[in-house]
Amino acid sequence: MAGLTLRSLAVIGALLLGGCGLLPDQVDETAGWSAQKIYTEAKGALNEGSYERAITLFERLEARYPYGRFAQQAQIEVAYAHYKKNEPALAIAAADRFIRLHPNHPHVDYAYYLKGLATFNEDLGLLGGLQNQDLSERDPKGAQESFDTFRELVMRFPESRYAADARQRMQYLVNSLSAHEVHVSRYYYRRGAYVAAINRAQTALTNYPGTPATEEALFLMVKSYDALGMTELRDDADRVMRMNFPNSVYFAGGPQQSKPWWQLW
Repeated sequence: MAGLTLRSLAVIGALLLGGCGLLPDQVDETAGWSAQKIYTEAKGALNEGSYERAITLFERLEARYPYGRFAQQAQIEVAYAHYKKNEPALAIAAADRFIRLHPNHPHVDYAYYLKGLATFNEDLGLLGGLQNQDLSERDPKGAQESFDTFRELVMRFPESRYAADARQRMQYLVNSLSAHEVHVSRYYYRRGAYVAAINRAQTALTNYPGTPATEEALFLMVKSYDALGMTELRDDADRVMRMNFPNSVYFAGGPQQSKPWWQLW
């Protein structure tokens, strides 16, 4: 009798365990779906802004049908879904994976573009403001990575439909990186670290020539050399500044000033 009871309990337990797979939250709605059906559903979820569902379906598609065009498309769509879901690290990882697996894919330029967007943490005046913080005051690592990715895109695919926008963003990023160097130079100058101020201003001039921050970079160099008593280098920087910015706002007061313009501070 005891043996029968134990066998009965074992059977009941097995049935319960087997039945767990039949619970509603365990049911795979995509069972029996074709690759095209899963892709269509995932794409619809993506277009509707249901990014989590879209990611789940795209990943399920690739797992179930790992070969073929739908799996490849799912990989790049996952990168876009993560980007839209504000998950830049995951978007970059997905884009990198696509580039690694399909370096000659007809749409690999789009993967580079997405990767650049994911690290582009400011807008071009087209996407709205960014809560009153100047990009030049931020850690420039993301801006540099974004610039490098966009540069690779335009170098490898100069005729890409994304190249023009990438070039715009590159120019914006160069301006921002230059402004960051000048922002740091200004910080050092105001604290009396004149050599450090000169070095950062020189970095802006050398690495990012012709950007809007060039004028202030030269100004900070003149001021810093003057503070250090290095008159020859100060005069050289002053000459370059007057040659390139004859109407600079930093020359306020004109020739009637009792003191040179670099002593106005």
